[in-house]
Amino acid sequence: MTANDPSPHHLQLTRDGQLRHFLTLDGLSRDLLTDILDTADSFIEVGERTIKKVPLLRGRTVVNLFFESSTRTRSTFELAAKRLSADVLNLDISTSATSKGESLSDTLLNLEAMASDMFVVRHSQSGAPHFIAESVTPGVAIINAGDGRHAHPTQAMLDMLTIRQHKGGFEGLKVAIVGDVLHSRVARSQIRALNVLGVAEVRVIAPGTLLPKDVESLGCTVHYDMAEGMKDLDVVIMLRLQNERMEGALLPSEREFYRLYGLNRDKLALAHPDCIVMHPGPINRGVEIESAVADGPQSVILNQVTNGIAIRMAVMSMAMVGSLPNASAPRLREDRYESFSSRQRRKPQDCWRAPAG
Repeated sequence: MTANDPSPHHLQLTRDGQLRHFLTLDGLSRDLLTDILDTADSFIEVGERTIKKVPLLRGRTVVNLFFESSTRTRSTFELAAKRLSADVLNLDISTSATSKGESLSDTLLNLEAMASDMFVVRHSQSGAPHFIAESVTPGVAIINAGDGRHAHPTQAMLDMLTIRQHKGGFEGLKVAIVGDVLHSRVARSQIRALNVLGVAEVRVIAPGTLLPKDVESLGCTVHYDMAEGMKDLDVVIMLRLQNERMEGALLPSEREFYRLYGLNRDKLALAHPDCIVMHPGPINRGVEIESAVADGPQSVILNQVTNGIAIRMAVMSMAMVGSLPNASAPRLREDRYESFSSRQRRKPQDCWRAPAG
């Protein structure tokens, strides 16, 4: 692999292996994913403070470029940037110049001219964040907030953080992803992360019409019968039916889908008693999941939302450091704080805590 390799997993790393962009989990090592999780863990405490801020990105400008509608992802990215003390610009694509015929490249050039430091991008076209990362000037970091059917790396990482919090690690775990895998960028990133982090087995449970061809090549086993697939599970991740992406009649009806693949108390009872229930949201109650399960004691869905802020803080701070020229990297904080870029394997929380006295 050369320095000019355009593949996303090479483009997003510096020569010394730091994050420069966060586009996909493909090509990232277990050590790097663990570093992201550890850094996110250190930010959990920030959300419990009265003043929920650290100065890591003070003076930096983060632009949210959401070409698709989003509530949860956009809100958590905005909160994450603000808790890092960044200035945040939310670009309304429906009223921006792109809706008037301006090209994406020209929009980016104009935003760069405003001294933007990071673009958080969600787009309906797979590969759009990669294209933007290739186009921006050095020093501007790109974070993929979901592109087409390709990837949603921050969602997968917040799911991994949630699993680690509740299970203590990944070794020996059996995890199932249930539902509309075909249209899910989240599922692809989850499968990748779970395999890199070393779970025992990744299963996908779905009708054949909602599975991509050669899905096993992603690193999972396929179950068409939910009762069989739920046996001995430690984690079950439900997916939303993405009707807006479906072309043609892939299902007889939502009612039939719920009967066969919706998660209710009877089906959950087939898994281990301490199996946790997850969902990337938004939830369609009575379609993918029963309310008694979504709100039940095994559900960690709201924990996922909370962890989304911490993961996005981790990724944004790490990518911002990696995008800085090594020779002239400015400090991201006042002198009374230790520079995040010089932490050199210290505990992540030590990077932003003020010294005693």
